[in-house]
Amino acid sequence: MNAAQETVAVFDIDGTLVDTNYQHAIAWYRAFRAKEIIVPIWRIHRAIGMGSDRVVSSLLDEQVEHDLGDALRDLEKSEYQRLIDEVEPMNGAHELLAELKGKGHPIILASSAEQADAERYIELLGASEFVDAYTTSADVRESKPEPDIVNAAIEKAGGGSAVMVGDSSWDCKAATRANVPSIAVLTGGFSEQELIDAGATVVFDSVEHLRLHLHDTTLSETVAEP
Repeated sequence: MNAAQETVAVFDIDGTLVDTNYQHAIAWYRAFRAKEIIVPIWRIHRAIGMGSDRVVSSLLDEQVEHDLGDALRDLEKSEYQRLIDEVEPMNGAHELLAELKGKGHPIILASSAEQADAERYIELLGASEFVDAYTTSADVRESKPEPDIVNAAIEKAGGGSAVMVGDSSWDCKAATRANVPSIAVLTGGFSEQELIDAGATVVFDSVEHLRLHLHDTTLSETVAEP
């Protein structure tokens, strides 16, 4: 799909292009509470962005994961679907994707969401004409912070150099493990220092802030016609 000189723009979706992190945190809180487990929402938020298969053991322990992991994930999915109509695209997300596409960069959305949710987000962003491909949970064996999702995204673009754009330390760690530079935004609720410590090369307030300062990044170049 991409020529050798093209830089693939790999985008996380949740918390980066669409405003979902706090809905997911509430959904997890309600899932835990349904099983009479109280986990403070601020702690849950720290786990948002890693793979859902890692959340339970990260917040609690392996025994709870063994006993209740699958049930808790099912509950979280159900609770999140109750909130999904409240999800909105991030300001400037559509315009950023359009601008990058206009510059000739292949755009791959690196999501570990279910296919139906990924397609819903693409429609919400009005981005179907800009997105070259996207990943889902079916494309990876190991979830973030492992690099599988980033590698799968680059593979869908046909290989080549890439830049990852994400909102969480888990995105930046996954990119680093894939030997891909990352650009981070603060919209996921992680601090600038956390994102830099996780491997981000530069941090912007939002995707709109990134769009306005695209000239300061490696995605600023217009790809030459073959």
